Amino acid sequence: MRIIVCLKQVPDTNEVRINQETGTLIRDGVPSIMNPDDKNALEEALKIKDELGAELIAVSMGPPQAKDVLKEALAMGADEGVLISDRAFGGSDTWATATIISAAIEKIGNYDIVFCGRQAIDGDTAQVGPEIAEFLNIPQITYVKDVKVKGKNLEVVRFTEYGEYVFETSTPVLLTAIKELNNPRYPTVKGIIEAYEETGEERIRVFSINDLDVDSTQIGLKGSPTNVYKSFVPVKNKVSEIIEGESSKDKAVTMVMKLSELNLI
Repeated sequence: MRIIVCLKQVPDTNEVRINQETGTLIRDGVPSIMNPDDKNALEEALKIKDELGAELIAVSMGPPQAKDVLKEALAMGADEGVLISDRAFGGSDTWATATIISAAIEKIGNYDIVFCGRQAIDGDTAQVGPEIAEFLNIPQITYVKDVKVKGKNLEVVRFTEYGEYVFETSTPVLLTAIKELNNPRYPTVKGIIEAYEETGEERIRVFSINDLDVDSTQIGLKGSPTNVYKSFVPVKNKVSEIIEGESSKDKAVTMVMKLSELNLI
């Protein structure tokens, strides 16, 4: 069995800053982390690997520094990393990103399961995983809360706001993970040493636009059908008010009226 896990390097949301002139994220000097939902996807792939001895390949698209999340994946137990990196990919929206990643997955080939996180904390679109499945023309199950391997099939629990649904699916299949799926493990000392030595570097391949079968008119900023008009950090203003009244009942009535005026109830 071969499992591919898609990982994204994202800015630590506690440190996000916006360039007020351009409306874009300021990434210089901002710590980057592995997207949390992607880490849950990685952990579930590692659990299957531990159980069945599967081959696990971690894939990430981004600038050269995105190699850091691949090294973290190697430290946790992944067998190989693939960095998809080229200036031609810059500015890609979710459609273009999924186009590029699906082409990389097809190049890797012979996969049984593709794991993605539900969504990335820097965009929150939850679109890339499902779009990858569409481009690969394989089944998809999103918001996955549990996975069990049943012979050649998978039994998958999907979480929704209306309840949980149990599916049985054949492979290949794409699954998107939520945080309730598991608790990601910590890298071992041995894994960290091996991942960050030269041997770890040798286990990471780099795919450029020349390595992938993609239409250059469908990727990058110019090939993206959508664009971000403006990004900003919401201004948090705290205002307090003391409600006066002769009795507790009067105060309660006044509070209800004020909440109703603010459309909060």
